[in-house]
Amino acid sequence: MSRVYEFSGGTLPLLISVPHAGTDLPDGIRKRLTDTAQSLPDTDWFVDRLYDFAAEMGASVIKANYSRYVIDLNRPPNDTPLYPGQSGTGLCPITLFDGTSLYKEGSAPDHNEIAHRLSTYWIPYHDRLKAELVRLRGIHGKVLLWDGHSIKSFVPSLFEGRLPDLNIGTADGTSCSSAISDRIIKLLRQNNRFSAVLNGRFKGGYITRHYGSPAAGINAVQLEISQDCYMEKNEKPIFLKTKAQKLLETIKALINRSLDSL
Repeated sequence: MSRVYEFSGGTLPLLISVPHAGTDLPDGIRKRLTDTAQSLPDTDWFVDRLYDFAAEMGASVIKANYSRYVIDLNRPPNDTPLYPGQSGTGLCPITLFDGTSLYKEGSAPDHNEIAHRLSTYWIPYHDRLKAELVRLRGIHGKVLLWDGHSIKSFVPSLFEGRLPDLNIGTADGTSCSSAISDRIIKLLRQNNRFSAVLNGRFKGGYITRHYGSPAAGINAVQLEISQDCYMEKNEKPIFLKTKAQKLLETIKALINRSLDSL
């Protein structure tokens, strides 16, 4: 069994979480998935690579190793919908983003298996994430939690039209200070490299909503990136290094501006 996550501790008041870039699948789960699901089409491809700079700059980083198809680390443990009334996937998803089945007929997990996955994969990730937030806040008084994600630019079952390049989520302004979100949006408008929206279709998932508490010294921001900005996918995902360079520069600038506003 692989490790549930990779973690490195840093010195800055910054924790970067990457919960959906993992691709590991236990054999007992893999063989029950449809052929399409086994190719992991809803993975946040290469997001960990987009944040390769983070550890060197002094950030703490936690990255999941297992696929979101095993369990979704950015969903509530009680599986309460993040967006009531809208299409979405749950704690242990049974459909792909396009609405088709994740599992072969009769192979979806039951309540006991979901409980096992929760204790085996979800709880260890969140225990480490929480412990690091507490540690960093104890040192600095305040901390920035940056939750990194990406998604296909077009997912008709989840949203209409093309997704903006950069989707900032702050739980409608409750997960971080207005000083941080204001500086993020100001920077994005100034550089004019990417289309962007604040609290649009993606307002931040469980990690942003649950841990973000500016009054308690934890400011949480989710960045959901349109995958067209840095990769292409035909038969397999391909990271476009040259195309991704401007995106990397922008991500760094957004994080640094946010740290300056703590």
